[in-house]
Amino acid sequence: MPNLHILSKEDTPVEATPVGCSATKLVVQWAVGTMLVFLIGSWLVWWALYLQRHFVEEEVRGACQRVMPETVERCVDTVIIQRGGAKR
Repeated sequence: MPNLHILSKEDTPVEATPVGCSATKLVVQWAVGTMLVFLIGSWLVWWALYLQRHFVEEEVRGACQRVMPETVERCVDTVIIQRGGAKR
C-alpha cells in the first residue's frame, strides 16, 4: 500500500503568474527570428548563384582551352557575353 501524505491548505504550492511584457517579448523574438531566417536565406541564395556561375565559368574555360588554346580569355569572354552574362 502506498504511503499517503495529507496536505493542508497552507502546504499547497501557489502557481506564479508571469509578470509583464510576455506579448512584447514574443513579438521581439518573432521579429528577430524572421530577420535571421531572411538573412540566412538570402545568403544561401547568393552563395548558390555564386557557385553556379563559378562552375559554369570553369566549364566554359575548359571547353575554350580544348578548342582554342591560344585565345582562351577571348573565347571565354565571347561565350559568357553570348549567354547573356557580363564580363567579370
